[in-house]
Order: sequence, then C-alpha cells, then structure tokens
Amino acid sequence: MIPDLERLVPAALAERLVALRHDLHRHPELAFKEERTATRLAEALTSATEPPSRVAGTGLVARVPGQDRRAPVVAIRGDIDALPITEETGAPFASQVPGVMHACGHDVHASWAVGAAHLLAARPARGDVLIVLQPAEEVGRGALAMLESGALDGVHAMLGGHVDQRFELGRVVAEPGPLAASADSFAVELNGRGGHAARPHEARDPIVAAAALVTALQTIVARRLPPGEPAVVTVAMLQAGTADNVIPERARIAGTLRAVRPDTRAALEEELRRTAAGVAAAHGVEAQVAVTRGTPPLVNPEPAIAWARAAVTHLLGEAALTRLPSPNLGGEDFACYLERMPGCFLRIGGRAPGAPVTHAHTPRFLPDDRTILVGAAVLAETARRASMAIAQT
Repeated sequence: MIPDLERLVPAALAERLVALRHDLHRHPELAFKEERTATRLAEALTSATEPPSRVAGTGLVARVPGQDRRAPVVAIRGDIDALPITEETGAPFASQVPGVMHACGHDVHASWAVGAAHLLAARPARGDVLIVLQPAEEVGRGALAMLESGALDGVHAMLGGHVDQRFELGRVVAEPGPLAASADSFAVELNGRGGHAARPHEARDPIVAAAALVTALQTIVARRLPPGEPAVVTVAMLQAGTADNVIPERARIAGTLRAVRPDTRAALEEELRRTAAGVAAAHGVEAQVAVTRGTPPLVNPEPAIAWARAAVTHLLGEAALTRLPSPNLGGEDFACYLERMPGCFLRIGGRAPGAPVTHAHTPRFLPDDRTILVGAAVLAETARRASMAIAQT
C-alpha cells in the first residue's frame, strides 16, 4: 500500500527533490570525482542548512540548527558516487555520461538526505543535525575519509539507509543485528615451473594447482563453518598463461571474503591461507596469499534501531516494517561509522507495487522516485527521536 506521500513531504518540496534526483541521475560521477554532484547538492541545501563545508575532497557536511544548540548532535548520511556501468533503463533522465550510472541508488540517497534537511529545518530536532553527503562508498573509502577529516567529531549518532527494490514502496527494514557483511578481497599467486605443454612432467603446473585451489576454497563455507552461518568465499578472477602450448610459470586467482561476524571474518582468512598452502604443497608449487581488509560488518545496535522502528511506525504504520528474506552479504562502508558511534542503517523499499524486482549494480536498476519522499521523512523523524533520546540520557 502506497503511503500518503503529501502527508510525509509537502508537494512543493517533493517536486524539487524529484527534480534533484533526475539531475543527479543524468550526471553521475565516480568515487572521489563527484565535483558537479557536490556543487548541485550544496545548492539544493540552500535555506535548509548553514552553509555546507567541503570535506574529504568531494564530500559535504551541512548543519541543520536544532531547538537547543547545546544538545547532542546527530547526523544523517547520504552517499553520492556512481558506478562504472552503462545504463539500460531507457528512462527520460538516463545517464548522459558514457559508461557511468547510478546503479546503486546513490542519487536517491543523496536526494532523500537533502529532503530530510528541509523537513528538519521546518520542524527541528532537539539538537543540531548534520547532513553528511559522502563520496566514494562504492570503493569502500568514503566513510573513513569523512571520519578522518574530523568534520564528524562530536557526533553522537549516525543514521542512514539504502534503497532496496526487493521491497515495495512504503516498506522499511529496520532490524537489530547484522545488515551487511564485511567485504575483504584476496589474491593468491601460485608460482611453479614452466615448460612445454607436451611434456608436463618437466614442469610444475600452476594452472592445475589453481584449479584445485578454486575447488578446495568452496569447502571453507561448506565444511569449516557451522551450517547456517552467513559467509561467502567467491573466486572472481583466474589468470594464467600466454599460449596454448606453454605451461606458464605462475597463475593467479582473486576474489572476495564476506562475513557478518568478526570471528567468522577472521576464520575465513585463516582457512584461505591454510588451504592455499596445503594445495600448493600437494602440487609442488608455492603460494603467496594477500588479503586486503575492506569494510567491516554492519551491525545495527539496540537501542539505536528502536529510534528508526518508532519513526517508521509513527509515519507509516507498524505494517510498514518488514524483514530481510535472507542475510545480506553485500558490503556497506556505513559500518565504519558504527564502529565509532551509535546509529542505525535501514533498507527502504523502492519498487512500485506490481513492478518487477530489479537488482542493484545492474544496468536497469531504477528505483521509484517516490522512494525519496519515504526516505526523507523516515530519516528526519528518526533523527528527531534519536536527538531526543540521546539528550535525555
């Protein structure tokens, strides 16, 4: 059931927010290159906030004054970068930048953060609210850059959300516990001895070792973790060889490790290293393993998620609250904020009733415009409740 959107966001503001989203969508920019995006968003915040500050290169932080300037400060984050994907939506506001599109909904997130600013300006929270428009979420470095800038020092809670077309417009996932996974990358180089393809006994074939390792790595989740523990080990690259009659000196595989708990994250890395060493030894080659830590697991804490659940129930009714159908193993650098401060992260439905499900990071991902209004209202109300709750503690 579509909520009464005009009750959530005045029609004039709604029109401006939709126009903003369309403009951002037409002109997507990749991580740390969001110059036009930042300028456009700063303009859109006019009259709602104090003058925005540029942070972390292309990020923005803007302050919405609260009722009591001495009260604790909370923040709302919207991410702003796009992906290197060629758009195939056919929308009248489709990307005009070849090979780049907002395939993850950050045009929606940025727009609803601006909308929340205007709603909070009209009905302020107890304390000030920072609007944090963050670059480079897609490469997992934007949140840390914002934190390291010092612009968020003194913030008592961070709030955010992600549009999700698995859920209809007006539905919101606001659950305690894991909501996104750690996202680490790995590479294994197998060094053998090359030779003629007709005389493999004279070589130590790294390709055969790589094939065995790819298969062996699948047993980490299946045989080393408890059944039901959410985790992923995916080999996404395998590179070796230059000719069909030459056994190469080396082969390389690379991929990702995903987990929703820190101990499982550590176990995946340990098992990767152990398995690579064992397979390499069995094939007479050497393995060099490199693991690059990415974003940590995103875990919604209590009582912070209670602020959002109360806001959703107040605005949309209790029936609007829904649950994830299965664990989400995608990464989200909002988790970096939650390692430093309380807060919560939501999944906000972006699919019109009856429309097909379209997944993020694909050329046809296009959430419904009206999602902006739901996100703006929910995040603004969550900020009010968070501000009040923190002020009272």
